[in-house]
Amino acid sequence: MEDRVKIGFLPTRRNVFSKEDALKYKNLTRNKIENYNIDIVGIEDINDEGLLSDNADDIKKVIYKFKNENVDAVFVPHCNFGTEDAVAKVAKEINKPLLLWGPRDEAPLDDGMRLRDTQCGLFATGKILRRFNVPFSYLVNSYLDDLSFDRGFKNFISVANVVKKFNSLKILQISTRPEGFWTMIYNEGELLERFGIQITPVTLKDVEQRTLSVEKEDGTELKTTIEFIKSKFDCNEVSDLNVKRVAAFKVALNRLIKEKDCSAVAIQCWTALQVSLGIMPCLVNGLLTDEGIPVTCETDVHGAISAVIAQAASMNSAVPFFADLTIRHPENENGELLFHCGNFPPSLCSNDDKPKFKHHFLFESHAPGTAEFEIKGGNISIVRFDGDHGEYSLLLGKAKGIKGPYTRGTYLWVEVNDWPMWEEKLVKGPYVHHCVGIHHDVIPVLYEACNFIPGLRPDPVDPSEQEIKEFLRGR
Repeated sequence: MEDRVKIGFLPTRRNVFSKEDALKYKNLTRNKIENYNIDIVGIEDINDEGLLSDNADDIKKVIYKFKNENVDAVFVPHCNFGTEDAVAKVAKEINKPLLLWGPRDEAPLDDGMRLRDTQCGLFATGKILRRFNVPFSYLVNSYLDDLSFDRGFKNFISVANVVKKFNSLKILQISTRPEGFWTMIYNEGELLERFGIQITPVTLKDVEQRTLSVEKEDGTELKTTIEFIKSKFDCNEVSDLNVKRVAAFKVALNRLIKEKDCSAVAIQCWTALQVSLGIMPCLVNGLLTDEGIPVTCETDVHGAISAVIAQAASMNSAVPFFADLTIRHPENENGELLFHCGNFPPSLCSNDDKPKFKHHFLFESHAPGTAEFEIKGGNISIVRFDGDHGEYSLLLGKAKGIKGPYTRGTYLWVEVNDWPMWEEKLVKGPYVHHCVGIHHDVIPVLYEACNFIPGLRPDPVDPSEQEIKEFLRGR
């Protein structure tokens, strides 16, 4: 099910310009945005006009209503010039993503009078928002049926969803990072202090005990999960006991996620888990990701953050996959292998054959619990949240699926615009060999979302920053 956001609809006018035309454009704009998949909180009950001007009591009432309704963002159409200080006062108190826009002005009347001067009002409001230290987005002064309005408003809806999910991030961390993976070091305190991201740690012993308890119960939830796994995967190479143990592990994780109220998981997938339970978690990671709870390998907390915001940017219409950037294509100079041992969501399988439930092909234990299949290609967005030395950035790039050699695990070969440029950025950092891919263009959304996440810098590699801005302008 796609996500929905709640938008505070705050049309504004200034008294010296046409009240009638302001009311006209308020209604036209409201009618337009009712066609989008959003919940709208208006201000018709605040005053007779349903427009914000310079009335101090109205400002207080709007602030109270939007806070009480817990809006996710605020949209401020300037239906004539607008009242910049009133808008700024509301925006400062609400502290949610803010979008400015105004309908393009008509030509002056025959007598030389102008009815609205909307564009001029946008200039004024932008300046006062800066004085109030309020971040905001804006759509170019345009007509309601312009491409720039449709594209920009849809983008803002998704931006609001990303900020909403980012600001409520709670990640279940299962055990520590694998000993040799120094790249997975992260600063838990800094994530909490700077971004409000909460980490809930549990030990592998906790997970082991819960898994064995589920297995011993042998209840309906476990049996249903076993049947589900058998319906989704070719299980001919593993035993029924293997399937049961992996299914019990999934049920145990599901219960933990709900109990701890987490939106993502970062798990130490090797090697202690194989000793304690005799399985790999990869297949379960993919199943949970398909169900809207991204799970990342090797205790990659930054990877889990990347997956959550990529999914949110798609409005939950696409499923992310967590991958290693692994090797270059043997023939394509701009080709690269996106791979992991077996954790990609099975819904992404590229053909009609069932994904295979396998034993791990590399580790000495050869424990069961991996999946093997190639995922579908097409256009992909690549995302990576990362940082070091107190600075955080968001790598953004586009790729497309291409043909390439067969390999084990879950994988997709992709082509980018200039792989040597990508490689240099990845090696020099602050990024690592992990990324998140998603079959959706989330780049303009995540680029704009950084505007509302203090301390996070967008770092687009392809398209360029200028190309993203031109896209949002409808060009």
